[in-house]
Amino acid sequence: MNDKITEIVEKIVTGEIKLHEVDNYLEANAAMVARRIALEKILNISLPSIGSTILDYSEIKNRNAENVIGGIQVPVGVIGPLKVNGDYAQGEFYVPMATTEGALIASTNRGAKAITDSGGTNTKIIFDGMARSPLFYLKSIADVKEFLEWIEENQDRIKETANLTTVHGKLIEIKPFILGNNVWIRLVFDTGDAMGMNMATIASENVCSMIEREFQRAKCVAVSGNMCTDKKQSMVNSLLGRGKTVVAEAIIKEEVLKKTLHTTAEKIHDVNLRKNLLGSARAGNSYQFNAHFANVIAAIFLATGQDMAQVVESSSGYTWTEVRGSDLYITVTLTSLEIGTVGGGTRLPTQIEALSIMGVGGGGNPPGSNAKKFAEIIASAVLSAELNLLSALANKELGRAHKALGRNIKT
Repeated sequence: MNDKITEIVEKIVTGEIKLHEVDNYLEANAAMVARRIALEKILNISLPSIGSTILDYSEIKNRNAENVIGGIQVPVGVIGPLKVNGDYAQGEFYVPMATTEGALIASTNRGAKAITDSGGTNTKIIFDGMARSPLFYLKSIADVKEFLEWIEENQDRIKETANLTTVHGKLIEIKPFILGNNVWIRLVFDTGDAMGMNMATIASENVCSMIEREFQRAKCVAVSGNMCTDKKQSMVNSLLGRGKTVVAEAIIKEEVLKKTLHTTAEKIHDVNLRKNLLGSARAGNSYQFNAHFANVIAAIFLATGQDMAQVVESSSGYTWTEVRGSDLYITVTLTSLEIGTVGGGTRLPTQIEALSIMGVGGGGNPPGSNAKKFAEIIASAVLSAELNLLSALANKELGRAHKALGRNIKT
């Protein structure tokens, strides 16, 4: 530790310099070291593992995180090969999952094997668009009526205003919602290979400024009025979609059900109806009629640098099954999968490598194709996990698997 870092560490410890001010005195990576050492001194602890990181803080500063003291490692495993017959993802894929939950990767992998041995998944992206919904206040409902008419008449100008802020995004839909004298304008953007939340926010702010100039009775209360809806469950996302609405299906052959999953189509279908549909309805859950979408979404998000808070809405969706002869038809619908292959945490070194495993790192050609390919792979992985968990529940295997792989207890 050089003299300058030592000096700054002592000033942090004495309170002369705040943690967030260290960047003003030291080069980025030296600042990261100084913050960590100071914290160790203040708390009388040792943080060698957090300090052992490949992260370059100069690449993170003002982009990904603040007050950085190092990095956290989470085990990363892969499932696969998983065969996907999509419009963008075509072939067999290995899918990285970062988790500390024993049995999750193994169980998803068994589902992937059953699906691949049955011919793979078919996938379709039904909707693609990132939403931001500014909220406007008007004094009367008469003003609201005129405001709605103005929005309808000026849709092209609103789109032009939004599109001035980005070369990668495009405003594709304007949909107003009304409650009394409050008006939300849900703006939906094509964001290419980016998840696009920042892109949509900046463009929406430009739209709000234009509206306040030209329809002065409307005052923007917030650029995000919760009709987006970001990082929260909502019916609007479930019905209209946010990010990508993607569907994956597979037909699991009778022989695969017996050999790999040790069950039948009838048993899996019965568990799905009574657990995922009836159980979710009885619990009052309107958005997640599924077994564990969040398990797979969170593991893939963590491995690939997605916004972890968006697991909330990205894991909303529905599992549907049918018995077809002696085979099982199974499908999952993810209503609002919010992902990207550029921007945010996707630019970090380990996350770039994780995306490269699936061949979706960076921007696609044409733009947007990598993110769509990624969405189809995620939906197929979610389908794999749903299939296996339903079969494990039907066979009363769930506890045994977690004892063996989650608690290191032999069975």
